[in-house]
Amino acid sequence: MGAIFRRELLAYFTTPIGYIFLALFYAGAGLFFNMTALSSGSADLAYIFTLLIYVLLVVIPILTMRTLSEEKNQKTDQCLLTAPVSLGGLVMGKFLAAFLIFTLAVSITVVYAVVVSAFAQPDWTVVIGNIVGFLLLGSAFISIGIFVSSLTENQIVSAIISFAAMLLCYLLSAIAQLVPVQWLSEIISNLSFVDRYTGFTYGLFDLSNVLFFISATAVFLYLTVRVLEKRRWS
Repeated sequence: MGAIFRRELLAYFTTPIGYIFLALFYAGAGLFFNMTALSSGSADLAYIFTLLIYVLLVVIPILTMRTLSEEKNQKTDQCLLTAPVSLGGLVMGKFLAAFLIFTLAVSITVVYAVVVSAFAQPDWTVVIGNIVGFLLLGSAFISIGIFVSSLTENQIVSAIISFAAMLLCYLLSAIAQLVPVQWLSEIISNLSFVDRYTGFTYGLFDLSNVLFFISATAVFLYLTVRVLEKRRWS
């Protein structure tokens, strides 16, 4: 797994993908920071994270689109599948590399919090809650992107499908309100990524929400392993 992790991490900086992802995220974060904090003199950073969800929907597919689809397109996937590393280790190595790049991007919000603290007193519980929640949300989105990437050899198709899947997860709360059957509406609402994330924006660390995102991440990584396992024996 370590070798896969290092290989993937290096690939993000020897190709434009890592730089494009970081540039788009920093640009969006900087714009929202200026709009919601600097221009108004507010110490409330929660709204920045809410707006950054829209950025995630665009940049996470860019980050994950090449993880496995490129291997399939370049016919190097068979080398990986027959390498002396478990499929779980292979998937985890790719996931951890992508998550590290994502964490590097999110770390800019810590800088914003320090800047705000120079002229106001931010609620650090809310700031930490937003960062933790955002990392968990990003983790789930990354696992979805990697899973989609394992299904196709076309990176553009992977990015488009990933965007659609993440958008669906984002809209589950709105979809639940349109379902006339109450029990079904409640099930869909409980699966809503946005509803699960909202608690963190208030600095509330609900264990059920933490476990939800960890479970979602684990499920999609497991599905990715199953896809690769099927390809190995086909």
